[in-house]
Amino acid sequence: MENVLRYYEFTDFFKDTSGAFSNNEICYTILNEEHFLIFEKVEEQYNLYVSKYKSEKEVGKQVPLILEIVVTNYDKSLPEHRIALRQYLG
Repeated sequence: MENVLRYYEFTDFFKDTSGAFSNNEICYTILNEEHFLIFEKVEEQYNLYVSKYKSEKEVGKQVPLILEIVVTNYDKSLPEHRIALRQYLG
């Protein structure tokens, strides 16, 4: 998983304080100035979301304006999970 996060330039994991991710650790990568892909780490499981915030500074601190689950329990060995991630990141 570490290679996936590094390849797509996700941030390091940090604790969500917005409550949107149940105070779990999250990391994100920027799609554009308002849209972000976020991985939520729940124990050893990763959930992938697409989200919208007013700015990058709000990620993990404010509840997102839009939050949609893309993949639950992301598994890099599953082609459909890799395809879902590449849909957003090319």
